[in-house]
Amino acid sequence: MPNADAHANHRSSPSRLAAGLLALGASLALVPAAAGVAHRAQPMAGAASAKQLDETGTLRLTSKHGFTLNEKGSAHGTVTGTIYVHLTIVSSSRVTAEVNIYPHGGSISGQASAAYSRGTSTAEFDGTISLGHGSGRYAGTHGSGLSFTGTIKKSNDAIVVHVRGAVTG
Repeated sequence: MPNADAHANHRSSPSRLAAGLLALGASLALVPAAAGVAHRAQPMAGAASAKQLDETGTLRLTSKHGFTLNEKGSAHGTVTGTIYVHLTIVSSSRVTAEVNIYPHGGSISGQASAAYSRGTSTAEFDGTISLGHGSGRYAGTHGSGLSFTGTIKKSNDAIVVHVRGAVTG
């Protein structure tokens, strides 16, 4: 039965499968590290490869509507540009946010949700963000479950926000 023999030859043994997965894992582990060092300021659009996003935004309050803080500032890290955050306090322990980063040549946008706790002079948030839209040089950029952390200075509602994690696009 030639078909049975041909079918058996196409099956992977568990050891071949494990070796293949290890090789794939090793090659994927090198992509973000190499991209972060060699191409730090390069656009993220193009082939769907994983890259590390590590952004810090320092923002100031532009307006406040109810429990929503509208903030604008500078993003520095993997990409540099203007960052806008619309942070809404939805309860005494949760916040949501819309985040838009505008580096030269495009934009990156996402939605975040985080735990929220108030201290005496600052409030802190810690959660995740999903980036679902990029335009221009960043078209196709997306990622989910990225780290979204930061602080809100109570005296002037200024925010420092950090976004970190793997994105593709």
